[in-house]
Amino acid sequence: MVSPVTVVKSEGPKLVPFFKSTCVYFVLWLPTSAPSWFSALIKCLPIFCLWVFLLAHGIGFLGSHASARKILAGLIFSALGDAFLIWQEQGYFSHGLLMFAITHILYSSAFGMQPLNLGAGLVIGGVSGVSYALLYPYLSGPFTYLVGVYIGLIGFMAWRAIAGVRLTNDLWTWTQLSACLGAVLFMVSDLTIAVNKFCFPVPHSRAIIMATYYAAADADRPVRRRVPGRRRLSKAG
Repeated sequence: MVSPVTVVKSEGPKLVPFFKSTCVYFVLWLPTSAPSWFSALIKCLPIFCLWVFLLAHGIGFLGSHASARKILAGLIFSALGDAFLIWQEQGYFSHGLLMFAITHILYSSAFGMQPLNLGAGLVIGGVSGVSYALLYPYLSGPFTYLVGVYIGLIGFMAWRAIAGVRLTNDLWTWTQLSACLGAVLFMVSDLTIAVNKFCFPVPHSRAIIMATYYAAADADRPVRRRVPGRRRLSKAG
């Protein structure tokens, strides 16, 4: 198991642009009432920095690790979703929903189906079911089923991320815990969006949504680790 200190020393400097661009977003705090390409750029900039983080590991790294390619593709669709949500009041909310749905499909594929961990799947399935039941009375038209499908997809992604965490026999790693945390944060962020849009205004919703979203995106990035005698890909860092 790699210590957190080692992770911070090896990967921390590469993430400085991500942290700086995240700070820029919160410092500028551009009003959502006046969407523009500039505000879209500022919102997407932290995700762009995660693209660079992955690409900095080299084309050979991406070429030899399918999981890394899927995470990168997921980040690309995630940025597109961010851009669409800038204009959600102009009718592009469903477009953003579609982009993030594709993102979660790609992340689920990157995490894989082993270990299966049906117990975690049942827990996440229950949480997803309760979430949809609470939202259902407020939904109408296409969103009645679109939101249901989306909850199913993000729930499946969370199951596959959480399933990899095995807390016994020293089989867990910090990267598995990071992926698990990222999945939970994604669910918190998206549930806040749904409640704020369809049910009632959530106090400080934008701060909650963006803080959990950026943290989740960072947690779900793959990194390369050097382990004596072999090379290893971690799904998250």
